Amino acid sequence: MALGPFDFSFFERYNIPLKRFAAGDVIFSQNDPGDLMFVVLEGKVDITVGDKVVETVGLHGIFGEMALIDRAPRSATVKASSATELAVIDENSFIELVRKSPVFSLYVMRQMASRLRHMNEAV
Repeated sequence: MALGPFDFSFFERYNIPLKRFAAGDVIFSQNDPGDLMFVVLEGKVDITVGDKVVETVGLHGIFGEMALIDRAPRSATVKASSATELAVIDENSFIELVRKSPVFSLYVMRQMASRLRHMNEAV
């Protein structure tokens, strides 16, 4: 299965751990430390601020990258809305991925730009 320019071997090659969550599991909460980002490999997650779902992220989407990059606390809560499998990327792995696979950093930037454009349209 391809992940944009990636496939599962991409995560194996860089020893990126995978983690499963059941529907309803909280992946992280607002104000938690921002030490990980995630790539959705299966299922969907809801990003909420307060009681409002601001985005649903599905297959191949990323989340948590903003706090990982700027080292700030989480700005939202994320829950699995269905059974979900995620690639879990810490800061060291992120740096290694960016260094060894510039396409990965472009993928992250495109996802962030898309999210920002979508938020701007909603205003």
